[in-house]
Amino acid sequence: MSGGAMDPAELYPDDLIYGHEASALTGVPESVIRKWASRGKISRFRGSPRQYSGQGHEYKTMYALPEVKAAAAGYRPRMTARSAA
Repeated sequence: MSGGAMDPAELYPDDLIYGHEASALTGVPESVIRKWASRGKISRFRGSPRQYSGQGHEYKTMYALPEVKAAAAGYRPRMTARSAA
């Protein structure tokens, strides 16, 4: 593609996954993965609703698995008062 945004499949053809899949593969909560994306630590890709509708995926945001795995390597869950109880 010349000019404009690239299609996510061109960037990571085999490694774009949904948040719940990234969470299952890495053990990192999906909320943390979303937070990393909002802070720019990992990339977030938005799929076309037409492309993904009817495939059982209610979430249209995808992440690059290699980036999530790299970020997850340094992830340590924090102990909170709620989780300690």
